[in-house]
Amino acid sequence: MKSRHKKLALIGGALVIFGIIVWLVLNALNSNIALFKSPTEVASGQYPKNQVFRIGGLVKESSLAREADGVTVRFVVTDNEKDVTVNYKGILPDLFKEGKGVVAQGKLTTEGTFIANEVLAKHDENYMPPEAAQAVGDAHARAAEKKAAAEAAGTPPKPGTSY
Repeated sequence: MKSRHKKLALIGGALVIFGIIVWLVLNALNSNIALFKSPTEVASGQYPKNQVFRIGGLVKESSLAREADGVTVRFVVTDNEKDVTVNYKGILPDLFKEGKGVVAQGKLTTEGTFIANEVLAKHDENYMPPEAAQAVGDAHARAAEKKAAAEAAGTPPKPGTSY
C-alpha cells in the first residue's frame, strides 16, 4: 500500500470515529432534554408522547392533597385556562404553596394524570419560572380576548364563567 493510500485510510478512519462520537453525544443530549409545556398545551395533546417533559403554571388553590404515607401528594397545575392533575412521591420544596408558581418534570399517563419525578418551586416572593409566567400570561391574554369578543357581541357571560 502506498503512503498516500495509508494517509487516506487514516483520515477516513478518523472521520468515522469522529462521526460516531458526535452521534453518541447528540443522542445523549437528546435523551436528557425535557421540553416545557403549559397545561393548555398538554390538554390539547401537544406534548411528547412516552417522553419526559416539564409542565408549569400555578398550583391551583385547594387542590393539594397528601396521602397517609406523608410523601405522596396530588395537586393541580393550572395556567388559569386548563388544569392538569400532578401526582408526586417525594418531599416537596419548602417554598411550594398553593397559588404559587411550579414546574414539574415527568410523564403523562394515558388517563391524563402527570406523574412527576421532580417538582421545582419558585425561589423567592417575586419569582416565577419564565416558561410558567409566559404560559399564565398567554392564558390571561386569551381570556381577555374571549371577554372582549363576548362584550362586543353583546352576549352576557354565563354564570360561573371566568375570563
